[in-house]
Amino acid sequence: MNAPSTPPASWDGQKRNQQARIERGAALAKGREVAGADIVRLLEAVIEPGDRVCIEGNNQKQADFLARSLVRTDPALVRDLHLVQSVLALPEHVDLIEQGQVRRIDFSFSGPQAGRLANLVEQGRIEIGAIHTYLELFGRYFIDLTPKVALIAAQAADREGNLYTGPNTEDTPAIVEATAFRNGIVIAQVNEVVDRLPRVDIPADWVDFFVKAPTPHYIEPLFTRDPAQITEIQILMAMIAIKGLYAEYGITRLNHGIGFDTAAIELLLPTYAAELGLKGKICTNWALNPHPTLIPAIEAGFVHSVHCFGSEVGMERYIAARPDVFFVGRDGSLRSNRAFSQAAGHYACDLFIGSTLQIDLEGNSSTATKGRIAGFGGAPNMGSDARGRRHPSPAWLRAGREASPNAAMPRGRKLVAQIVESSREHMQPAFVERLDAWELAETAGMELPPVMIYAEDVTHVITEEGSAHLLRCTTPEEREQAIRGVAGYTQVGLGRDRRMVENLRDRGIVRYPQDLGIDKRLATRDLLAARNIKDLVHASGGLYNPPVHFRNW
Repeated sequence: MNAPSTPPASWDGQKRNQQARIERGAALAKGREVAGADIVRLLEAVIEPGDRVCIEGNNQKQADFLARSLVRTDPALVRDLHLVQSVLALPEHVDLIEQGQVRRIDFSFSGPQAGRLANLVEQGRIEIGAIHTYLELFGRYFIDLTPKVALIAAQAADREGNLYTGPNTEDTPAIVEATAFRNGIVIAQVNEVVDRLPRVDIPADWVDFFVKAPTPHYIEPLFTRDPAQITEIQILMAMIAIKGLYAEYGITRLNHGIGFDTAAIELLLPTYAAELGLKGKICTNWALNPHPTLIPAIEAGFVHSVHCFGSEVGMERYIAARPDVFFVGRDGSLRSNRAFSQAAGHYACDLFIGSTLQIDLEGNSSTATKGRIAGFGGAPNMGSDARGRRHPSPAWLRAGREASPNAAMPRGRKLVAQIVESSREHMQPAFVERLDAWELAETAGMELPPVMIYAEDVTHVITEEGSAHLLRCTTPEEREQAIRGVAGYTQVGLGRDRRMVENLRDRGIVRYPQDLGIDKRLATRDLLAARNIKDLVHASGGLYNPPVHFRNW
């Protein structure tokens, strides 16, 4: 029998370390407030070598002043860091790596820094723990990746240090709770310091220090799509999705990915979907950021509720004026929450539809390609079948029957659709025989290729050519030919077995527009409920205030 392990000399070592850090920082603070001029010294005082650090970088809201300040710290003092954060969005996030202050990163999405990150990985200058989904990373904050120091962003603080996060709450609650209740240090940058907050989103006793930033924290209008850029091909794909998927299954609870493909669907709801008699039958309850392209559908009465991962620049007044639709506080502003919305998208929605950069012959997809480590964000949570789900819905049950018609134990199935043009920019094929993710895994020393959505979770592939109803496939060969059947004029598409594809078409597995009764000649911009940003402003009754660079009037 093994001898019992020796207990530690004390049980409060982390608490005592936290108190020592606070005392070092307190010498630079007035209460909890730190002057902007002293923030670099504060970071050097409270961060220790080897710390696990989260610089709040969401899809949209960025703790940019704290990120810039961290870059200015002395590498001899602030070193050997392990970054654990949702998004590597800012140049400063990667500057820290290039300066040699970061040894390891765990993240979800890198977006504009994907190319720089890939170069650093190839040079062996950074170790990637894993490319997580958002919900997965949040979960690990409470298990084995708890930040020791969290640098967050909020709209305002009061004199005591209570925080108001405003509409872009996003990741803040998950980051702060994990850090504050595991003896870590929480430092917030705020846009203003006020005597009274509109509401308290983070209580003062969870915050150790706050600083008024010289400029408001950066927010990316990530979910704004100008209808003027939606093409007729995207409109055709939207028609296929609405008639061949949404209407067929009666999809009421759903999530849309980011992109012009799904924006086209949103703008066809008040027109094409209404003409099909689908109002009240589809697209009523959403886990979705407040996409401006959803405004016409809200005004037309299609949308009953929207819970948001984050907010969107310019949508504040519109959201405040539609509290029956959005989750709005008594102060009139949105309360977004990425963790809750990810959970809702995973367990409470019957459909996820989004795009990708590459799809292979099995249906695996990835946005990690040669020279770019972009990550996946929340797509793997949205785009996976929730095996722990237990509540039924008509769409979920029908998909389950189609997936396993002879199963002894019946269960439902989430619908996961990939909507993508067969060829992307510069005629790069979206359909490939082998994902770049394999090569990337070899280069970066990853144990697994970074797949965004695994093939077994994908139920539909929609292109300008038609839709592949993968749920109905009975063999791997059928699945491959169904994908080839909608892959268009690509090497994958040209390699189809025409006789087998025609057989799949007869069985309703491969369906082209004419099979769905869709006249491709009607797929014009005339179907869009709004054709430009100005139309969206008009549809909102003047409440939507788009960012300046989206205005052309």
